[in-house]
Amino acid sequence: MPTNSTGINHVDIFAKAFEFKRADEVKAAGLYPYFKPLTATDGTVVTIEGHEVIMAGSNNYLGLTNDPRVMEAAQKAITQYGTGCTGSRYLNGTLDLHLQLEAELAAFMNKEACVLFSTGYQTNEGSIQTVAGRNDVIFSDKENHACIVVGTLVSNAKTVRYQHNDLEHLRMLLEREDPSKGKIIVSDGIFSMSGRLADVPGLVKLAKEFGARLYLDDAHAVGVVGEGGRGSASAFGLLDDVDLVSGTFSKSFASLGGFLVGGREIIEYIRHFSPAHIFSASMPPANVATVLKALEILKQETWRLDRLEEIAVYMRNGFKKLGFNVLASQSPIIPVVVGEMERCFRFWKDLFEAGVYVNAVVPPAVPKDLSLVRTSYMATHTNDQLDQILDAFRTVGIKNGIIDGNGNSLIGESHG
Repeated sequence: MPTNSTGINHVDIFAKAFEFKRADEVKAAGLYPYFKPLTATDGTVVTIEGHEVIMAGSNNYLGLTNDPRVMEAAQKAITQYGTGCTGSRYLNGTLDLHLQLEAELAAFMNKEACVLFSTGYQTNEGSIQTVAGRNDVIFSDKENHACIVVGTLVSNAKTVRYQHNDLEHLRMLLEREDPSKGKIIVSDGIFSMSGRLADVPGLVKLAKEFGARLYLDDAHAVGVVGEGGRGSASAFGLLDDVDLVSGTFSKSFASLGGFLVGGREIIEYIRHFSPAHIFSASMPPANVATVLKALEILKQETWRLDRLEEIAVYMRNGFKKLGFNVLASQSPIIPVVVGEMERCFRFWKDLFEAGVYVNAVVPPAVPKDLSLVRTSYMATHTNDQLDQILDAFRTVGIKNGIIDGNGNSLIGESHG
């Protein structure tokens, strides 16, 4: 504990870090599942610590991160523009590539305009805090991604959180609010842990009824679901009824960065007032060129979306048949509930040793005793790989007392 010159004891701001021992304990037990370095990857198969495994935990939904056409586009951009922009879009960091991508994304999403951000996280944080001010109210789903939560916290707006996908609760909160205040409803389009689609028709209806704007974070939906991969609202034929749609380039678009599309006036306002846009260096040339090529491939090779849906249905049904609880997944994100945290770590390690890489998700990211492994799939996974994943889950699930081998769960009631 630090002291000042008078000898008085003071609380050390680093005390919380010194007291954090859980990660070291899990590492000592050989169960630590995080920050694993990949030394090689072809997309569906990766090498980690000298161990070749099927990747069943990536957000590379279209399987484009290793596509030769995408890599060639990135290489050409580096040759023409260099490796970075060394400035913000506001000043010296705008390339013709940035403008081209904004125009193409706006057209693809059937919106008037688009603004790019350097990461998907910044897209939501920077946009929400800009559109919602002191006299406004944000209505946010309780399971929204952390970047949405942070965007609400740093805004000057009042924020109320409604129960996950519970539109009756949202209605009650909207009815209680002062009608003279500006209102915006913010929701993930596909929720990143459960793989569940938002009730977009219900959100659209409530937004219109109460004069609220609607903002969907489609990080896991654009390039995944909807007509031509246009996201969650498009899946319901309601893209024209959503005011703002955000997305990321770190998933289906095989790059890094993010975007927001909507009406011209609101996009121009965000472009000129969002701190995350104005005070961040712009997307590097290779990243932008990668997205442009990925978008081109998405539009031309629609079989990737069909294959992704086929895989998602196959894997959901396969897990259910084995007795696993996959929550309310409706997408290529398929969680498998394990239960207690230490069991989840052991389950993860056993899967890894069986040749399958997934993501272990434990509290506080999920409720106590609802730890899970999050699986996600690519259009380029082969049928043999999918069956290998299911076989590994069956063996490891029986070993860890999660299923009984006869299609039954051993860990209690399902959670939706």
